[in-house]
Amino acid sequence: MVTSRFPPTGTERFLLATLIRHTAAALSVAFVHRRRREEAVELHGLREERAALQRQLVTVVGELAYRQAVHGLTADVAASGGNEEAVTRALHGLTGLPALVEDRFGRLRSWAGPDRPDPYPEPDPVRQNALLNEAAREAGPTWIGGRLIALVRPHGEILGMLALVDPLGEADEHAVLALEQAVMSLAPELAHLRNQANVELRLHRELADDLLAGTDETSAYARSEAVGHDLHRTHYIVVVRWSDRLADDSFARVVGRAAAAVGMRSLLTRGAEHVVLIADDRPHAGALYEALALDTGAPCGSIGVSARCDTPDDFPQHYQEAQRALEVLRHSRKQYGMTFFDQLGLYRILGPGNNLRELEAFVHEWLGKLIDYDAGNNSAMTETLARYFDCGGNYDETAASLSIHRSTLRYRLQRIREISGNDLANVEDRLNLQVATRVWKIVLGGSG
Repeated sequence: MVTSRFPPTGTERFLLATLIRHTAAALSVAFVHRRRREEAVELHGLREERAALQRQLVTVVGELAYRQAVHGLTADVAASGGNEEAVTRALHGLTGLPALVEDRFGRLRSWAGPDRPDPYPEPDPVRQNALLNEAAREAGPTWIGGRLIALVRPHGEILGMLALVDPLGEADEHAVLALEQAVMSLAPELAHLRNQANVELRLHRELADDLLAGTDETSAYARSEAVGHDLHRTHYIVVVRWSDRLADDSFARVVGRAAAAVGMRSLLTRGAEHVVLIADDRPHAGALYEALALDTGAPCGSIGVSARCDTPDDFPQHYQEAQRALEVLRHSRKQYGMTFFDQLGLYRILGPGNNLRELEAFVHEWLGKLIDYDAGNNSAMTETLARYFDCGGNYDETAASLSIHRSTLRYRLQRIREISGNDLANVEDRLNLQVATRVWKIVLGGSG
C-alpha cells in the first residue's frame, strides 16, 4: 500500500503505475514458480509410488512365476509316477540345494545334487527317533542339523523324510514352499508303497504259515510263484528271538529288513515268541545276527537254523529243528548268536519231537538223587553240575559263572559224587551225566 498527504504528481503516478505492474508481474512469476514446485513434488511422489508399484508387481510376478514353476514341476513329478528320484530331482532343480529322501529309519532312498556322502552313514536308532520327534512337533518344515526337514506323514503316520541340505541357512520362503509342495507330491507314492508292502507281507505270511503247518506241494508252488518266491530252491528255516523285543509286527519288519540287508531272500512270518524266515539259501554264519544287533542296538538275540529243506513237505519237521537249535543256544553258556541244527551233534536229540517220557526217565536215572537232594535242602547241586559241564570242566570259569569261590566249587563237586554215586572221572558216567544235565535244562526247563 502507498499513501501520501499530498496528491501525487504526474511523475509519481507514472512511477506508482510502473511499480504496480512490476509487483503484479513478480507475484505472478512467484505463483507460477510455487505451482511448479508443488507440481514437481506431486509428480515426484507419483513417480515414487509408481516405482514402488512396479517393484511390487515385479515381486508378485516373480512369486507367481515361481509358484507356477513349483506347481508345474510337481505336476510333472505326479505325471511321471511321483517316485522319490523324480521328487528329489525336481526339488534340487527348484532350490539349487541337494535334496534327499530317507525312510523313517534314516536310510537313504534318493539323493539329487552334489556332495552325497559315500558311503551314506548308518542311522543311529536312538538319534533317529529323537530327530523324528523334534520334527513332528513342528507344523511345517524345520531346520535340524544343517537340513531343512519335512516329514512325509499322511494320516499322521510317518512314512519318511524329505530334506534340503542347507548348512548355511540359505533356504528362503521359496525353498520352503517348494519343499512343502514336494512333500505333498511324495506322500501318495510312499503311502502306495507302504500299502503294497503290507499286502505283499500279508501274502508272504499266509504262505509261510501254511508251509510251516504243512500244505500240499501243488498249491504251495503256485502261491509262491504268485508272490515272486522260488520255492523250488533248497530252503532253510530260520527262527529269531530277541530277549528284549516282543515278536510283534514291528520286530518282524526289523528282521525282514536285516535279512534283506545281508542278501537273504525269504518268506517271513512270526510265532508267539519268535520271528520265522523261510530262506532260499543257507544263511551266512553270524551275518543276520550282526545285522540285527546293529539295527536293534542290542546283542541279546538268538537265532536257530534248520537243516536243509529239499521240498515243501520238509518244512514242518525242519521248523521244529530250527526251534530246537534256538532253544539249545538259549540254554547254553553262550546264549546269544546263531546256531545251525546240523552242527548240534548230540544235542540234536534234545528237543521237540522226542519221547518226553523216555527223556524224563533218563534224567531221573542219572540226576534223580541230585534233584531230590536240591528239593529237600534248597541247594543247587544239579545246576552246579550243569554249569560245570557247560564250562568244559574248567574250575575257574565254573566258579566265576556261579559267583562262588573255587574251593566252594570243589566241595560241591565232591558232594555231587557222594550224593549221585557217580564218578566224574569215568568217561561213560561223565558223558551220561552231561547229556542228562542238558536234557534237564533244555527239555525239562531245569526242573524235576
